Amino acid sequence: MFIGEIISLVVAVLWTATALLSEGATRRIGTLPFNIIRLTLAAVLLWVAMLCVTGSPLPPYCNTPAWVMLVLSGLVGFVAGDICLFNCYLSIGSRFGQLLMTVAPIAAAISGWLLLGETMSWTGVLAMLVVTAGIAMSVLNRGGGEGHHKLVLKLPLKGVLYGLGAGVGQGVGLVLSKMGIQAYDQHLKAMLNDLIDGGQYAGNHWDLEAAMSYMPYAATFIRALTGVVGFAVVLTIVRQWPKVWKGLHDRQAMRLTMGAVVCGPTIGVSLSLLATLYTSTGVAQTLMSLTPIFILLPAWLWQHQRVTRLEVVGACIAVAGAALFFV
Repeated sequence: MFIGEIISLVVAVLWTATALLSEGATRRIGTLPFNIIRLTLAAVLLWVAMLCVTGSPLPPYCNTPAWVMLVLSGLVGFVAGDICLFNCYLSIGSRFGQLLMTVAPIAAAISGWLLLGETMSWTGVLAMLVVTAGIAMSVLNRGGGEGHHKLVLKLPLKGVLYGLGAGVGQGVGLVLSKMGIQAYDQHLKAMLNDLIDGGQYAGNHWDLEAAMSYMPYAATFIRALTGVVGFAVVLTIVRQWPKVWKGLHDRQAMRLTMGAVVCGPTIGVSLSLLATLYTSTGVAQTLMSLTPIFILLPAWLWQHQRVTRLEVVGACIAVAGAALFFV
């Protein structure tokens, strides 16, 4: 009971830790070097685990439709989305970055409606307004001097746009992931049914059941591998490989990166895919979007950031709006 919801809350906690660790590593070595190191480590860890569990060097029995959707998800979520996210961290910090990520449930719901035919209720419009109001309360201030009646952005516009882009990338990427993992799941179940119908189940079912149990991690491996290739292309174009080699020799950055890898793409993302199998995309994304609230306490205690009451209220309203979107 409520398995998907519980998994989603665990993911929110993991993503809070990931955000704080990633911000620290990104500030030391840069966005692109951090991302390719992070995703390479995640892909290696997932590959070793997959090889041990399934005995296959590639996701076993993964069909073409699943590969296509998961690769697209990796490009949207891991490459485009993460470039936006970690540039947002550099510009305005992980606390505001995670607040802007509350647009992800809206992006997930709209994408789920367009691509999966998932239901959108009339409360969606109200939820969008509430989320927007919550974000506005946190990022806007009244102007000083003669313009004190006007609302002005208290954060760099570039950072806000990066944060919104990251939220859209995560929401759309989650839906594409769900499409891929559903195609993978249906293919494995069809193969298992064929074995049962053919009377071959007793001797041939173990590897299929192992593949089914590891499916969310195999899907994450495909997405992470896509991210590695995508970031390798970008690094080659912008000629930043020397920064990667320099980052690898920064011990503090590597400790932070490893922590982010374990909490984020290795466990967190895999659990986020698993959550979508037990509950709707919208509910899962809403609960996983509690990070902006969870991150306030460590930002105040450990990073010594000034957190105003208006920002706390704004974060709560934004998350409440995201939850309302899926009522």
